[in-house]
Amino acid sequence: MEYHELVERAKARVGEITPEQLEAKHASYTVVDIRELEERLQGAITDSAFLPRGVLERDFGRLVPDRAAPIVLYCASGSRSALAAATLQDMGYQDEASLLGGFARWKTEGRRWSAPGTLDTDQRVRYDRHLKLPEIGETGQERLLEARVLVVGAGGLGSPALLYLAAAGVGTIGIVDGDRVDTTNLQRQIIHDASDVGALKTESARAHLAALNPDVKVEAHSVRLTAANAVEIVAGYDVVVDGADNFPTRYLINDVALRLRKPVVHGSVFRFEGQATVFAPYEGPCYRCLFPLPPPPELAPSCAEAGVLGALPGIIGSVQAIETIKVVLDLGETLEGRLMIYDSLDQSWSTLRFDRDPGCPACSDPEQPPALVDYDESCAI
Repeated sequence: MEYHELVERAKARVGEITPEQLEAKHASYTVVDIRELEERLQGAITDSAFLPRGVLERDFGRLVPDRAAPIVLYCASGSRSALAAATLQDMGYQDEASLLGGFARWKTEGRRWSAPGTLDTDQRVRYDRHLKLPEIGETGQERLLEARVLVVGAGGLGSPALLYLAAAGVGTIGIVDGDRVDTTNLQRQIIHDASDVGALKTESARAHLAALNPDVKVEAHSVRLTAANAVEIVAGYDVVVDGADNFPTRYLINDVALRLRKPVVHGSVFRFEGQATVFAPYEGPCYRCLFPLPPPPELAPSCAEAGVLGALPGIIGSVQAIETIKVVLDLGETLEGRLMIYDSLDQSWSTLRFDRDPGCPACSDPEQPPALVDYDESCAI
């Protein structure tokens, strides 16, 4: 059968939508560009997803899992998109159509289009594996490059989180840490090496991240987070990664995040066990909903006192990096309202669900955020 005949049969089978009809109800459709990358770089319908025809069968289910969703596919002239729409019908999709005349007609008629994204050639190569994920793609990668993430602590948890966030292309990363690299840190704080001993952790981390990914701008805050500087520092970021190793700092992070309504990706480690969760201010529980009061100091010694398995922070910090990317991209289901617990001795994972406490002293009243105070090591004011 000739190609032209195949196209005509596909058009008759799935139907076509005109540019005028699509423009009138654009928000009602998932619009997908199935052309090749070289074509898309010349221009595309604004707010359209991108999935080349060659990977349609493999990846479309992840891009649009709802088989009943209204879908419009487009190519250059409307032929390839008609064949692709027929393929979707064979895959069980129920409401698919091809754009009549394709992008050429859309553009000729003067409808809204744009050159997709700002990724240069080097970035397209670097982030190729992200671009191949329909859930991220160009739009998601651009959002990562525009994101501003603050990591509190450049230690055991901060090290893997920083490395993976930088590798993922988070455009601006702030680091808060007033300590210097010590030889005892090197067992787990993998962003530093022996040549960094004695250097500020923020500067050591900055150098390693710059070597890893020149796209990333690192903002170093070589201080301890305190009630006096927390608002000024945290206000400039979209997400806070809590890599602190003590309760006073965790409570302060929680309280300033509530005040500024910033999501927090929390992690902690102790000996052989690690935990992670996400706090979304006034949408879900906060840190004080989970831990209203700190444990007595004798029941919660620091890692320096109790020890910690060196590889453990790498696992939890990597989970924090994933959760941060999900928060930035509004991707999947975060750990909000769930405390993920990992036991390295038996390689077990468990999840504890917890709700927002209506009587929480920190988040029960959105109009009255908690005062910011500095606590001592026993969390006394």
